[in-house]
Amino acid sequence: MNQIANIDSIFAQFSRMNVLVVGDIMLDSYIWGKVDRISPEAPVPVVLVERREDRLGGAANVALNLKALGSQVHILAGIGNDSHGIILKDLLQREAMNCEGLMRTRSKTTVKTRIIGNAHHLLRLDEEVTELPNGDVELQIIAAFREKLEKHRFDAVIFEDYDKGFLSERIIVEAIRMCNAAGIKTAVDPKKRNFRHYRNVTLFKPNLKEIKEGLNIAVSGNNSTSLEQADRELRMLLNHENTLLTLSENGVFYSSNGISGRHEAHLRQIVDVSGAGDTVIGVATLCMAAGLPMEQTAEWSNIAGGLACEQVGVVPIKREQLRDEIVRLAAHT
Repeated sequence: MNQIANIDSIFAQFSRMNVLVVGDIMLDSYIWGKVDRISPEAPVPVVLVERREDRLGGAANVALNLKALGSQVHILAGIGNDSHGIILKDLLQREAMNCEGLMRTRSKTTVKTRIIGNAHHLLRLDEEVTELPNGDVELQIIAAFREKLEKHRFDAVIFEDYDKGFLSERIIVEAIRMCNAAGIKTAVDPKKRNFRHYRNVTLFKPNLKEIKEGLNIAVSGNNSTSLEQADRELRMLLNHENTLLTLSENGVFYSSNGISGRHEAHLRQIVDVSGAGDTVIGVATLCMAAGLPMEQTAEWSNIAGGLACEQVGVVPIKREQLRDEIVRLAAHT
């Protein structure tokens, strides 16, 4: 099989996959405008608003990236009993997402409002409640997770943790236990609060800041020895199978079965890094579920993350866009 046919075969596998995304769903709201003067009231730009837009964010953006790559997606997440929750559910339904796993477990829907002036990100406003769920709500979420696994056959489960209060230690531990018992691959995009609770997963994908905070160590993103040491400490803590560490302008580090390495970042016109991590975890999970070696999984995820950074705002990477870029880069190696 030639190289292009092999790439197309892998993308065809993506279309046959069924993935559950569990975690912190949010609404990404945008205010777009033009800036041509400074306020006389304070040294800040005046944005003349031209349009407003709402997009899927957080775990919902991961789901959207998976759908854009052709896979079937289910979501288990909490929203608030508010207008933003209604908007979020409506956006999911417009994308033909399965919304049966949306739970009104929040007092407020998480919203990130970005103000964009002259195509530059000027300011972000956050509305959120981050308290962890109480015992009764934990049991409801665990029961909903169990029902999902009993009702559907998943190739992988992604834990998309933004520290917004949907995932607690009890939920995480029980959900991973159920996945491992069922032979379902698990992927984690962590944040600081629950970092140490994700033991025995298939793929752990922190960024450099998260691994520094999670392990409380100094790590250099351009030093392989430093990264390998951090990976050893991470494995002692979590006992996971595969590591994928995103390093921003330094690309990605990966390790699996005693083999580790790095892929340098490709030269890009970086516009906005928002949502790049969501793209990386989505692509990495599909590659992992397709049985690709970790080196190739890291390579494709690195390419996808770079493409996401060329877009303004949180935008999913389309299947054809990623496929064509992988083919283009493969032709030059």
